[in-house]
Amino acid sequence: MTSVRHTQVVVVGGGQSGLAAGYYLRRQALDFVILDEGATPGGAWQHTWDSLHLFSPAAYSSLPGRLMPPQQGEEYPDAAHVVSYLRDYEKRYELPIQRPVRVAGIHRDGPLLRVETDSGGWRAQAVISATGTWWRPFLPAVPGRAGFGGQQLHAAEYRAPRQVAGDRVLVVGGGNSGAQIAADLAHDTELTWVTQRPPRFLADDIDGRALFDAATARRRALDAGRTDTGGVASLGDIVAVPPVRQARERGLLKAAPMFARIVPGGVEWADGTRAQADAIIWCTGFRPALSHLAPLRLRGRRGHIATDGTRTLDEPRLHLLGYGDWTGPASATLVGVGRPARDAAREIAQLVGG
Repeated sequence: MTSVRHTQVVVVGGGQSGLAAGYYLRRQALDFVILDEGATPGGAWQHTWDSLHLFSPAAYSSLPGRLMPPQQGEEYPDAAHVVSYLRDYEKRYELPIQRPVRVAGIHRDGPLLRVETDSGGWRAQAVISATGTWWRPFLPAVPGRAGFGGQQLHAAEYRAPRQVAGDRVLVVGGGNSGAQIAADLAHDTELTWVTQRPPRFLADDIDGRALFDAATARRRALDAGRTDTGGVASLGDIVAVPPVRQARERGLLKAAPMFARIVPGGVEWADGTRAQADAIIWCTGFRPALSHLAPLRLRGRRGHIATDGTRTLDEPRLHLLGYGDWTGPASATLVGVGRPARDAAREIAQLVGG
């Protein structure tokens, strides 16, 4: 029979949010373990497309306690640089990470929470779920999608133009991933870029620093009962990182409106206009990866888990970290996850100490 181990806190997920949680749990002198399903350090950054770049310079893309070093020759570091930084971060702080460990479910077990994994169980006084969203790509229910005869990829599966070499490619999505992947393909691919509404580029001098400040100002205004500032959405949808800016200036990023349906050889708009396509890349976002929380039955009618900050209202021993603004302003970003991670660790220390 597999033994059950005990600790004060279990952190589920060893990406950027799990590392930030570990940093602050250590500062609170708590006993904890981080369980990471990935085989190697770096979280989701190991699995992005090759040309992905951050929206901010390295110094403004750091986890708590250690600045990200600049990347030589790059104002905005690429994903490989982030992976190297995260690997160094967990080594520097000697964070107790076990991998690869898949968490199957979290259960109530009297005064404790029981974490069931493929390598045995854990009992803990508190759990931080920090699994992110990368592992749950969202595909919209577009008529005809199942019958499309060509290749379909989500942004989570796209790596480089070689995957669609020689194809007529349709990129769907007007956010940062859509713009970056469209820019990646625009120079030597027959490309059609489709967006739900006309793309809104942020001013060229706006990057992740300003986005974090806008998200934080919005959350403070809402918490204080003031008028909603609109946050990041008020500034635009797409950060004009250099590759996007260059493709846009060359006239290669002209977006068409969203089509009505998919047909076997392409797509069709409501007026009957068609475009041929051999491949579709869906840059349509992600959903929180929370299936391991199903045994706790925390989801409401619309699948949302109610929280106060990072703490779940119906299970105060559980904190959610890094899933977006609903678990802390800009908490799904490197620079933004620090504050909610600090707050979660403080609350857990009070819970455990009480």
